[in-house]
Amino acid sequence: MRRQSETLLLVPLLPIFLVGMFPMFLIALLGFFGLALFGVLVICVGLASSNEAHDNFNHDVIVHGYARGSERKARVSDMHLAAKLGLRLEAVGAAMIVAAGIGFVCAG
Repeated sequence: MRRQSETLLLVPLLPIFLVGMFPMFLIALLGFFGLALFGVLVICVGLASSNEAHDNFNHDVIVHGYARGSERKARVSDMHLAAKLGLRLEAVGAAMIVAAGIGFVCAG
């Protein structure tokens, strides 16, 4: 029986490493400005998530019409849950921008 190399176990993880490498380089090379830029990107993701949740709800209402009360409440609940996640992402992005500003003022 032939023994396989352990390096073949790392091959499926290579794309994850390559994708995650660039944000870390962004923060490391640009410093506080990189952290603020990353915060802006997180805010954009939060806004997109919230808009997508509202878009899905509106699409369901337009295409399928108004559903029964319980089904409509379930859809509204899903929309609010996704919108809350978007709001949390926006808050985290704003906190990152504030932390970058404080770090820039204190270190500079």
